[in-house]
Amino acid sequence: MIRRSRALAAVLLTAVLVTTSACSGSDKKDSSAAAANGKSGEPTKVSYVTGFGAVGRDAFAWVAKEKGYFQAAGLDVDIQKGAGNTQNLTLLKSGQVQFAAMDFSGATVLSGQGKFTNWRAVAAIHQQTLVSIMTTKDTGITKPTDLAGKKIATGSGTVSELLFPAYAKLAGLDPKTVTMQGVQPTALNGLMAQRKVDALSTFLLSKKALETTSKKEVVVMPYSDYLGDLFGNVIVARDDVINSDKELVKKFVGAMLQGLQYTLDHPDEAAAILNKAEPSAKIPAAIGEITAMKPYTSPPNGAPLGYLDQQRVARSIAVLQGNGLMPAGLTPDKVADFSFVTQS
Repeated sequence: MIRRSRALAAVLLTAVLVTTSACSGSDKKDSSAAAANGKSGEPTKVSYVTGFGAVGRDAFAWVAKEKGYFQAAGLDVDIQKGAGNTQNLTLLKSGQVQFAAMDFSGATVLSGQGKFTNWRAVAAIHQQTLVSIMTTKDTGITKPTDLAGKKIATGSGTVSELLFPAYAKLAGLDPKTVTMQGVQPTALNGLMAQRKVDALSTFLLSKKALETTSKKEVVVMPYSDYLGDLFGNVIVARDDVINSDKELVKKFVGAMLQGLQYTLDHPDEAAAILNKAEPSAKIPAAIGEITAMKPYTSPPNGAPLGYLDQQRVARSIAVLQGNGLMPAGLTPDKVADFSFVTQS
């Protein structure tokens, strides 16, 4: 199945790679603010916004703070709760935050469309997209082609909605035969539980929540079965921060990945840390998300946690362009800096 995605990507891959400019030159000196903080011994203050609220998939930021990883790196990090790609990119653009988590495919499309271009991914959280079709077993839907003539609810304006046509075509389903209903993401599980829709296009990490709400067995059809080159969530930084203070970015990425690794190794403790910082984050749900995302965080071929493969980024751009989601011309170096997590 994944081969079909790669075959499509190959159509545009050569053009993408040929036009990719060489990695930018030598690192620039630390910014005056960071240098001043270094001299005074005070930690450097930065702000980070999570992918979406305070949930298990974003627990690692609070873990990095609680376990002292930020402090050891000389950072004082203000963790803010995000609300998806558009809001997070808006916060980055306005300078209200320096770092953010977000879905890489959705952010890449927005960059390719020229809407948000002042950021680059610096580390991968999920090595594959976590967008999935989910339904309850009693619907009888077991494969993508069963969705013909059905109604699917998805978060309005989310990457789940954005990627569905590409997923459907690769899975042998005419997307025009499906009715897509855009709703608030928080309404999805209720709609499915009440059988007001036949399926959801959402993140597989919410499987446990859907099972709890519907009290039924849930069937999951991951987009990654057909779109295997697409990354899930990534950590991004503002371009001007990368250009002016790469050492700061390196320290931030290192501390965040320590937090991510500890979270994956100790989901119960990570969920408790999240709940302590954000009491609305229920521990069982957080444990469920952390456990569910663990298989999607390990890079292939023994690469380190957080690794962004440049060839895969090029193929993902080709897939997104090939499905008409953005015009040609975007290159990997415009949406990612590959120097912060390397294989060596």
